Amino acid sequence: MSRRSRYTGVTIATVSALLLAGSAMAQPAADIPSDEPSITTPIGSSEAVVHFFQWPWESIGRECTDTLGPAGFGAVEVSAPQEHVVLPEQGYPWWQDYQPVSYQLDSRRGDRDAFADMVAACDAAGVEVYIDAVINHMTGLGSRSTGSGGNTFDHYEYPAVPYGYNDFHHCGRHGDDDIRDWADRWEVQNCELLNLADLATENDYVRGRLTAYLQDLLNLGVDGFRIDAAKHMPAEDIAAILAGLDGSPKVFLEVIEGGPGEISPTEYTGLGRVTEFRYGYEVGARFADGNLGALQNLESHLLLESADAMTFIDNHDTQRNGQAPLTYRDGARYRMAQAFNLAHAYGAPHLLTGFTFDDHDQGPPADSTGMTLSAVDEAGNCLSGWDCVHRERTVLNMVAFRSAVGDAPMTDWWGDGSQIGFGRGDRGYAAFNATDGELSREFTTGLPPGVYCDVANGDYLNGRCTGPTYEVDDSGTLTATVPPNGVLAVHVGAKI
Repeated sequence: MSRRSRYTGVTIATVSALLLAGSAMAQPAADIPSDEPSITTPIGSSEAVVHFFQWPWESIGRECTDTLGPAGFGAVEVSAPQEHVVLPEQGYPWWQDYQPVSYQLDSRRGDRDAFADMVAACDAAGVEVYIDAVINHMTGLGSRSTGSGGNTFDHYEYPAVPYGYNDFHHCGRHGDDDIRDWADRWEVQNCELLNLADLATENDYVRGRLTAYLQDLLNLGVDGFRIDAAKHMPAEDIAAILAGLDGSPKVFLEVIEGGPGEISPTEYTGLGRVTEFRYGYEVGARFADGNLGALQNLESHLLLESADAMTFIDNHDTQRNGQAPLTYRDGARYRMAQAFNLAHAYGAPHLLTGFTFDDHDQGPPADSTGMTLSAVDEAGNCLSGWDCVHRERTVLNMVAFRSAVGDAPMTDWWGDGSQIGFGRGDRGYAAFNATDGELSREFTTGLPPGVYCDVANGDYLNGRCTGPTYEVDDSGTLTATVPPNGVLAVHVGAKI
């Protein structure tokens, strides 16, 4: 059963405005009447979302029960569940899953029953489920093949949906229909991305098929969607697809910022939160080079307003294409950056946990048929080949910090080059030390007096702390030590 709340997100009035605006649309106005029916529900700033990239359904269900629920994670994003191409001759690369064959729930991660069981397990643990919705295109294969669910297909023929030739764009440019000019809006949204058959999302029939797919997922208890490749669809097309749903899912959209004259992420903020790619580049770079003091004016370097942004240090693409300054391979500095993402007030945090890899095309751990292997064993241990970054204390315990501070403002910034600290009103305080030596000092905070557990270095359980504890005096002064290349975090939910 879904736990979607019913506060106003994107309304029918917004959809009407988008449809009237057409391809020249601007960012939708914010003054929408609160009594209009809502087609989406906003993702709250205190909700932490973790992307279990390529994890199989059974392992995600177990992790929701054993780890995410108890830690207070708001939601888990799972990889695309629909039937997809199968590419054994290329070693079952990760990206085969982004080439849909049908909207049957039969992927290398499990079948429909396994998916439904995972959603139910996460729901029982209090963790919402978002799926990676690939609705811009189908496959890039030019010859007849068979998908992961056994259905046959061709480049522009998908009998299991069904789609035929006229359900796709055929832009007639460059001899191969591929996108070349990224500053040409029409071309970006009507030609093919890397030969992937581009759905005619302005077509009522296509919209109906996509709405039916998303509705099926909602009926199974899914709570929200990450819209893949959103910039390749006009915002009004996405709005129309979402408007047909019975329910108001939480939505965020992948929109990669381009250069001058290109489609902007700001055009999609009326539909839900939008990926703020600048965040990962800026925060990741500062934790990589240690110049943490430069983050004091972080928002001045970003494109989106805080209420519109989904923030991340890396995602499954930037982790592989070299654009992320930090990834799981960078150890402590990466974990520090993830903790900063959870501690800072800007945006809604999105974390990544996936599998280790040596080649950027490499798929997840799999058997000889390409089916994904379990990520955890019967005892709950993380298995070889999976990075399980979300289990690191510096990351895991900061989820409760995020919940405890809520929407409290940024306060009491202190910064000295590679060492910074800041408060979240009277709810929490965090400090970061990007040096090889300890940082011991007095920090000015807004916290009430008392003794607090440092949740970045210990666990708060049943009123006790397994790590360091520190006292805040009557003036709000916290005297504490931050470990080398480490984090300190205290909050009112972990008061002794």
